[in-house]
Amino acid sequence: MRKGFQCQCRTSRVEVTNISPYGFWLLIGEEDLFLPYTEFPWFKEAPVGKICNVELHHREHLYWPLLDIDLAVESLRNPAAFPLVSRVNP
Repeated sequence: MRKGFQCQCRTSRVEVTNISPYGFWLLIGEEDLFLPYTEFPWFKEAPVGKICNVELHHREHLYWPLLDIDLAVESLRNPAAFPLVSRVNP
């Protein structure tokens, strides 16, 4: 588990500012958003370096290339509007 890790990773206008055992904080421009692992489970076991490697595209799209995760910024603001759906491919 990560306790109060401070990350100084930057890519464009997005920055991971803190990682805790419960989730992590992203600073997007002037907006600070918390991503709890309960809502975004893909990050729970990810190494710190992979979480910090995040890119902001077109102001409303986040991409973690080392984790192959794409998220709309709006899904961070309002996760209830974007329920998790998983499909297992045979």
